[in-house]
Amino acid sequence: MSEVAENHALGTKSDLAGVSDSPITDPASVVKDTKTSGALKKSSRYRTRSLSASSTDSYSSSSSSQEDDVSPREKVQKNSKGSSDFCVRNINQFEFGRREIEIAEQEMPGIMALRRRASDDKPLRNAKIVGCTHINAQTAVLIETLAALGASVRWAACNIYSTQNEVAAALAESGFPVFAWRGETEEDFWWCIDKCVNVENWQPNMILDDGGDATHLMLKKYPAMFKMIKGIVEESVTGVHRLYQLSKAGKLTVPAMNVNDSVTKTKFDNLYSCRESILDSLKRSTDIMFGGKQVVICGYGEVGKGCSQALKGLGCIVYITEIDPICALQASMDGFRVVKLNEVIRTVDVVITATGNKNVVTREHMDKMKNGCIVCNMGHSNTEIDVNSLRTPDLTWEKVRSQVDHVIWPDGKRIILLAEGRLVNLSCSSLPSFVVSITSATQALALIELFNAPPGRYKSDVYLLPKKMDEYVASLHLPTFDAHLTELSDEQAKYMGLNKAGPFKPNYYRY
Repeated sequence: MSEVAENHALGTKSDLAGVSDSPITDPASVVKDTKTSGALKKSSRYRTRSLSASSTDSYSSSSSSQEDDVSPREKVQKNSKGSSDFCVRNINQFEFGRREIEIAEQEMPGIMALRRRASDDKPLRNAKIVGCTHINAQTAVLIETLAALGASVRWAACNIYSTQNEVAAALAESGFPVFAWRGETEEDFWWCIDKCVNVENWQPNMILDDGGDATHLMLKKYPAMFKMIKGIVEESVTGVHRLYQLSKAGKLTVPAMNVNDSVTKTKFDNLYSCRESILDSLKRSTDIMFGGKQVVICGYGEVGKGCSQALKGLGCIVYITEIDPICALQASMDGFRVVKLNEVIRTVDVVITATGNKNVVTREHMDKMKNGCIVCNMGHSNTEIDVNSLRTPDLTWEKVRSQVDHVIWPDGKRIILLAEGRLVNLSCSSLPSFVVSITSATQALALIELFNAPPGRYKSDVYLLPKKMDEYVASLHLPTFDAHLTELSDEQAKYMGLNKAGPFKPNYYRY
């Protein structure tokens, strides 16, 4: 849900320069030690502190994912109907997960309205959807909506740390084939996606992706199956980037919908959601006092804008780094100082990446940071902070809380690294359900559009969500605010050259 997707063992996103034609790596050869998280293998330089009560309470799945050392793949679990077509941490957590889903439903009016309006028509009847997104209470509402609209689904996680185990259990108990748990290894990650794709007597015909992992695996490992797909819906910057790469290279054989750049995704999920979730993440994981802290935010896109607004509002001194002169000018006009990272790296208290790029914060930068500097990533890529450069014999890693590590230098200096460089808002807190409702409705409409499109409407290329659907998603959420739209008169509509029912803006309009 945010911007650029995880960089996992198969290298699907570590190199944005090209798309490999080589066969996909056998997941079994990627990580041999299935009890290490793939993030940091335990060594003599790794110390673990016991979790404090506050840290285990800070996020519902943090403690549950550590309940035992037995891999879910080694367990034999069945739901109450006797089905074992799932793999979750603990199926017995389903009641707690169901309550989480019910809470999310109350704050997701748009996707629930779509479910009510379309459940009779079943616009996704006969759709067989492979989903690879974050698995949390909000995603569960989307999954159950797709099923209510007639779809058959199988689901895996796009992030090894963002799964809510109890929610995955609730979905499995309800009969959904879900393969995900918090703290998967890299091998587990690819195994879970494969279990969703390669199924006897079940041929997927749609993909809902967040980062391009399911698309990548199916294209490389099951090319014949991939050609049977009717459409792909992708919601991350990197996943979309790779789709455009495939299209340019003539290797995209199915139509795809880029919902990341739809207004209802970019503005709301990236700007408004991140404006709230960055504060929640930092406060839950570090108990930081924001007033007077010096913060540098790398990137002033929609995510960077949201983070900057929130931190400035609580009294932080905010610096921005940018490569784009337009974004840099926006930051300057918004009252932020635009600097190079090296100019402020020795004095700042918090470093936040939100660029979608790689090696934005390097070992050289971290060597210069002050004692106690907090380092985290808000972009949907775990490549922005060069975490691998910290895995050297001279540095000691000390686990302080779930998703919070001290990295200690020989002279005693330490930095606080959150979520090992992965998405901090999904790893250390959760997203506002209302914003996820907007994104989920956008995804559902994109799936409906591609699945029901007549032959020839969409070629094997990447498309934006039609503007009319963007506006429809927004309209689904207006009743929550008791908002009443003004209607154009016939004369006004003619004067503006518009249909009274919309769309109201051209595709090139920048909101």
